[in-house]
Amino acid sequence: MSASFLFSQFMGGLTAAMFLFLIASGLSLIFGVLRVLNFAHGSFYMLGAYIAWQIVQWVTVSFPGHFWLAALGAALGVAILGGVIERCLFRFLYDRAELYQLLFTYALVLILGDAAKFAWGTQQLSVSRPEIMNGGLQVLGATVPYYNLFIILIGPAIALAVWLMLTRSPVGRLVRAAALDREMLSALGANVGWIYTGMFMLSALLAGLAGALVTPIQSIVPGMDVEIIVQAFIVVVIGGLGSFWGTFWGSMLYGQVLSFGILIFPGFSLFSVFALMAVILIIRPWGLFGRPIR
Repeated sequence: MSASFLFSQFMGGLTAAMFLFLIASGLSLIFGVLRVLNFAHGSFYMLGAYIAWQIVQWVTVSFPGHFWLAALGAALGVAILGGVIERCLFRFLYDRAELYQLLFTYALVLILGDAAKFAWGTQQLSVSRPEIMNGGLQVLGATVPYYNLFIILIGPAIALAVWLMLTRSPVGRLVRAAALDREMLSALGANVGWIYTGMFMLSALLAGLAGALVTPIQSIVPGMDVEIIVQAFIVVVIGGLGSFWGTFWGSMLYGQVLSFGILIFPGFSLFSVFALMAVILIIRPWGLFGRPIR
């Protein structure tokens, strides 16, 4: 195995890690603030992909920014849908046991999955890569597509932006206070309900954006929501439930273990990832960056 081949594997794992982070970060935010295990988070990712494809079909005149318009429209559309679902349904689950949350969100997966099939059918769909991202960069003898480089850069940028919002802004202080003691924050006059809605919409926006951005390199098919949510849960468990930076580094670790694990176990591509999760759960049941719940 040459250096260029290993570097290509590393960059492939890094690209997969950034896609996973965009999805798993929203899942981690929802659990960290709302304390809800949202199994339907993968459905927002799937709807983001379908909505992006639909917007591309509606834009009959191709222009340089039509893909980015579709990605932004898909992210905002999924965020609005997430806000409606939170206000109408999720707010009744906050005081329920985790089992009821999982059952309800799984039912939501089935409903949204059937709705997607009814609206877009069951055939495979795809979106062309934006023209400005055609071609690649030669590094160590390997060709890294420009689109992959964009995904690798946008992941840390979004991570930094969300972290600054949570730690350096008045809204972030309210969010952290709601996560610690929502009853006390409500008694002080803050509208905790709208804080929860805003965080749920931000989580849905990240999932929808990830779904839109994955369309040029992956087919849009029914069932992609269930596949991605399993991977996102693994990332969150590895990094630690509710830990934002734990989700980031858990995604990085997942992507590299998966990428290089395929070389070692070609017929068992997910074996290495599940083995890693099992080892971490044995050593640190609360994850690499999580804290034990007392």
